[in-house]
Amino acid sequence: MENEDPKSEVPFIHDVLIIGAGPCGLAVASRMREATPSSLFTDIEHQRYHWLRSQKGRVPVLKTKGRAQRKVLLEDDNISISPTNEKDLKYSILVLDSTSSTYLGRWRKLFEALEIKTLRSPLFFHVDPQDRDGLKEFAYANGRVDEMIEIKGVVGKEKSKHQVKKERKKRPTREIHSGKSIDERDKQDYFTPSTQLFEDYCQKCVDKYHLGNVVQQSDVQSIKWCPNGSNDSPDRCWIVNTGTGTHLARAVVLAIGPGTPTPVPISPQEQEGACHSSQISLRGPVPEHVGLKMKAEKESYVIVVGGGLTSAQIADLCVRNGYTKVFMIMRSNLKIKHFDLELEWVAKYKNLQLAYFWGTADPEARSEIIKLARNGGSIPLAYVKALEQHRSHGKLSILTQTTIVEKTWNAEAKTWSVKTEPPIPDLPDIDFIFFATGAVADYEKSPLLKPLQETNPVKFQDGLPCVTEDLQWNREVPLFFTGRSAALQLGPGAANLEGARMGAERIVPRVQEILDELLDNKASKRSNKAGIKDLRERYALGTTHLNMYTALAKNNDYDEEN
Repeated sequence: MENEDPKSEVPFIHDVLIIGAGPCGLAVASRMREATPSSLFTDIEHQRYHWLRSQKGRVPVLKTKGRAQRKVLLEDDNISISPTNEKDLKYSILVLDSTSSTYLGRWRKLFEALEIKTLRSPLFFHVDPQDRDGLKEFAYANGRVDEMIEIKGVVGKEKSKHQVKKERKKRPTREIHSGKSIDERDKQDYFTPSTQLFEDYCQKCVDKYHLGNVVQQSDVQSIKWCPNGSNDSPDRCWIVNTGTGTHLARAVVLAIGPGTPTPVPISPQEQEGACHSSQISLRGPVPEHVGLKMKAEKESYVIVVGGGLTSAQIADLCVRNGYTKVFMIMRSNLKIKHFDLELEWVAKYKNLQLAYFWGTADPEARSEIIKLARNGGSIPLAYVKALEQHRSHGKLSILTQTTIVEKTWNAEAKTWSVKTEPPIPDLPDIDFIFFATGAVADYEKSPLLKPLQETNPVKFQDGLPCVTEDLQWNREVPLFFTGRSAALQLGPGAANLEGARMGAERIVPRVQEILDELLDNKASKRSNKAGIKDLRERYALGTTHLNMYTALAKNNDYDEEN
């Protein structure tokens, strides 16, 4: 089902084509293969349903009459839960990635280049749709608890009542909770996994959902929506042109990362002496001309521009790789945060913040909330301590509220002459400059979207598309967005690992609804519509604590209908 049949007269049409094989792409692909996601089913419901499925044919199942008011799953041979083998795969999925033929290819290269040993995110930020606590369970089941590192200073360090009162006076228009942000019983959630633990868990998801053979390394050049079909297919579909060929798909998901790297202010002749942080996996922390100076035991100096986690990682890496001194330059003050969002957007009271966000219909206002919540780059405490240690040894200078006003590249000496504001006393000639200045989320200028914007225009706000609640371009065009590009719907955490899972939960029910209409799969359509209806009802009720047997019982109306 995954591979196109070259002998077929009609070209193969994939049900879903995902552009991007990062965490967001993996989250969507996994959710497409999961019929009992944690957003719909409690742990007890999971256990009961999977037990029933494993015992099918061995024990009698008593059908109830008249007691059930909801129906989420149908006992149908054609409808699978998490697939146990490739015959159970219901939808054909193709994932295209420009850098790798495996999931997390670019992710791994960047983490290896920066020598990142642990993630910044807590344990419950991951891509598995089945279980919120799946990563923690995976660590315990495999004897890898030592790879869970506590994020110190989070639990038990909440705001005092006095601090809450002060904030209420400053922000009278917002309701500020008076309880603790994190309950002591949730303390173990606020551990961060090692990089290897997280990657192994992602691989477990790939294996569990049989996703290992759906990724192809190919650079997508254009996408075209054909509502009336094309020369290759009578069905409405997408034509996706790549560097290696053309693919057809009924729905397309863009999981293309945080945006394009912020332009680096250098000319082509100066590229030998500077680069954006996203290129470090290609160039390494020590460029060739700097390495030669180090071998000759000459002094070497580097500037790292930026005040976020990546700048701290590069500065730490440069010190450990033998630079005489590293200069960290940032235009604002050094901000110390455990996560790239304020704690109120991560902990148990985040629903209050999200409710405020979703209650704001204006895209411009939502964009402002996102900017305030993220508040520029920040560095977690563990890295701040490492930087302070380097500074105490004279290997690092941290220069806040400082900008580069002039720089001149000497091609012969292969060094920079740099002037800053305010001036840095006795600043030597610089051998290399890393710009860790993030990415620009200007999806409006994406070449992939320009043709669609001409035929089916949508509004953009600060470079972000104003998509539907299902993260769809509009109700007629089955193009979906996840990650940072869906921030106007998902909120400030859209670009994080949690945003990957949230995005998948929004996208997949709508994709399945569209596919079932196209494929006219009646049994599946009833099942998915019931699931979507149940999800919306639960959201409307504001709770997921319903009777655990409700989802398992047969709806009497459905029994009579069949």
